[in-house]
Amino acid sequence: MEHNDISVGLDIGTTKIVAMIGRRNEYGKIELLGTGKAKSLGVHRGVVNNITQTIQSIQMAVDEAIAISGIKITEAVVGIAGQHIRSLQHSDYITRPNSEEVICDEDLEKLEKQVYKLVMLPGEEIIHVLPQEFKVDGQAEITEPVGMYGGRLEANFHVVVGQVSSIRNVGRCIKSAGLNLAGITLEPLASAEAVLSNEEKEAGVALIDIGGGTTDLAIFKNGIIRHTAVIPFGGNVITEDIKEGCSIIEKQAELLKTKFGSAWPGENKENEIVSIPGLRGRDPKEITLKNLSKIIHARVLEIIEQVFLEIKNYGHEEPKKKLIAGIVLTGGGAELKHIKQLVEYITGMDTRIGYPNENLAGDSDESLSSPQYATAVGLLMNGLNIIDKKNAKAVHQTVGKSSKEEENKEVIDEVEEPKKSIFEKWGDKLRDFLDNAE
Repeated sequence: MEHNDISVGLDIGTTKIVAMIGRRNEYGKIELLGTGKAKSLGVHRGVVNNITQTIQSIQMAVDEAIAISGIKITEAVVGIAGQHIRSLQHSDYITRPNSEEVICDEDLEKLEKQVYKLVMLPGEEIIHVLPQEFKVDGQAEITEPVGMYGGRLEANFHVVVGQVSSIRNVGRCIKSAGLNLAGITLEPLASAEAVLSNEEKEAGVALIDIGGGTTDLAIFKNGIIRHTAVIPFGGNVITEDIKEGCSIIEKQAELLKTKFGSAWPGENKENEIVSIPGLRGRDPKEITLKNLSKIIHARVLEIIEQVFLEIKNYGHEEPKKKLIAGIVLTGGGAELKHIKQLVEYITGMDTRIGYPNENLAGDSDESLSSPQYATAVGLLMNGLNIIDKKNAKAVHQTVGKSSKEEENKEVIDEVEEPKKSIFEKWGDKLRDFLDNAE
């Protein structure tokens, strides 16, 4: 049975791997058909460091999703993150041979291809080239140049760069787990897709996704992505500190953090105490919640300050670049008590917690609309968008054929071809790359 309207998002995180199968219902919302979750063992700070374990975890998550949904899946849209990701701004231009003709998609394509030729550091590869605004013959602030006359076409680009080997390893794991790559996306962009509204992107917003091993940042203004960054620590460093500070094992530290932890030490009274069973035959340990909160507070402070530095680097303090909608927190770290208040206190910016439930159908499982699933939902949405494009293209071609049969078919194929999104092109490139690496 052919499921051509179903997609799969696969979030390979540092603490968990989530596979989400879904499709759009008649209202355009996402209906989740099955979700599988496995502990992620072979990933450190967003980068695969143990191929065998990662493959096993992916298979576990995928098998669980298949068991729940009863649908056999063959491909997935995957997120990429990790400390090797960096972004830069770049402007480029082309001179058009004939300024009597209007600018078309091919021109944009040509300009974009030129950016892919940028010389990167050894071992790095360009992941995304995202056009921000265009200039035509010196006229600035054009968002859609197609259809305009002009000789010189310029654009500012947001270029996202990552390490070839890390990206290859992710591809390798997916292939070995028996899946094909339907597409690959930067994780903060996927999370943004799931939790931000168009109004927020227009007004200016910073999305902070606090994951297990990395904290991802994506900044939007005037509806366009302006800045991305991956900061190489997340919830894991908080757990690590609790473990050290209270001399307990990691499992207990993680439980303490999620059950009793708070980012704001003022909340706890001096006499609130949690008792933790000691290791084999030893006395239980008593830990005051005040101390626990102090440890968490110190670490969260550090993470937020790093992110705030990135927001300042983007230029939030300039009036034209002000992020009016403030900050949206998502990812598992956003579930920490009082983190919203702490972020508002440090940055002085309005803050809300981002839940991916706005895009999910009304009857979805409550637990899946928690911030820790934002990336998986975003990747699933991405996959559905790719399918929508393919379907639209197919319709377009059949309409063309019936009206003017074959001669038209050539033209339509040509016109439709460049519309492949950056992610798809990149996915194609990566797929060839992995097939050759076999």
